[in-house]
Amino acid sequence: MEIIAILATAIATSTPLIFACIGETITERAGIINLSAEGTMLMGAMAGFAVAKYTNNLLLGFLAAAIVGALIALIVAFGSITLKQSQVAIGFVLALLFADLSSFLGNPIVRVPGPTVPSFKLPLLQDIPIFGQLFFQSDLLVYASYALIAFTWFYFYRTKQGLLLRAIGEQPAAAFARGTNVVWLRYFYTILGGALIGIGGAAFSLDFKAGWSHRHTAGYGWIALAIVIFGGWNPLRVALGAYLFGILQSLASVAQSAIPDVPTQVFAVAPFALMILVLVLTSSDLLERILMPLPPVWKRAIGQTINISPPAALGKKFEQD
Repeated sequence: MEIIAILATAIATSTPLIFACIGETITERAGIINLSAEGTMLMGAMAGFAVAKYTNNLLLGFLAAAIVGALIALIVAFGSITLKQSQVAIGFVLALLFADLSSFLGNPIVRVPGPTVPSFKLPLLQDIPIFGQLFFQSDLLVYASYALIAFTWFYFYRTKQGLLLRAIGEQPAAAFARGTNVVWLRYFYTILGGALIGIGGAAFSLDFKAGWSHRHTAGYGWIALAIVIFGGWNPLRVALGAYLFGILQSLASVAQSAIPDVPTQVFAVAPFALMILVLVLTSSDLLERILMPLPPVWKRAIGQTINISPPAALGKKFEQD
């Protein structure tokens, strides 16, 4: 039962990453790289907590975080789509800028108590053996993350609008030739993705790690960017990557209790190091060399399962005449 408890905790604490990763996946599927995720999450966490505290309204807190994330994404979109500047440079600068700005603006509310998302166990579903304990004994924000994953996958692969989204990230010129307004759609999906990243930040300060402190999201924005690559820009695989990171964090906490002689800093950074290692293995030819001794059938099956192929037009400028 301890394993079930660890997994349930990992799933619940992965919620901020789910929102951030799905938001970044939507943005990058549209062909835009938003490297400001770390700064966006920090600003979303700060703004969401501040608004929720002073209004005593959690919904307003999440709304504020979404607006902050959307505004930051709007800067990314304007700079990269309209001004045609480097998406990487713009996002990286904004990540640094808003990380520092969140610390400056959030100084008055550092370690100040505030509202948190209340627990809400789903009737009937929570009583399902193992499955109920894993997924349905948490809160509404966690359940919303499940819905977001399912809806995003359905939207990507089962709707005409999802097909257009993938088209403007793969072949924007062909999509434009068929009458699609590529610029408008890229603006829309970049802003939408930024709003979700902002909500991911608020999920930190209002649920997973209630309150606000400097550098509150602890590098989760950068991890979200890595997980999107690890997940191959597929919502389901991206979500699995986020849950994997959550499991690594939970295991690190357990190991810290079991091995008290090891410095706590080792366990704090271990999930990040392991996630980077997994990313290196899945995004380079190193994995192919590791799989070389396996039978061809196994090698092909594993390769197809973890094959990573970014959107063809990701990060590339597009001239819409």
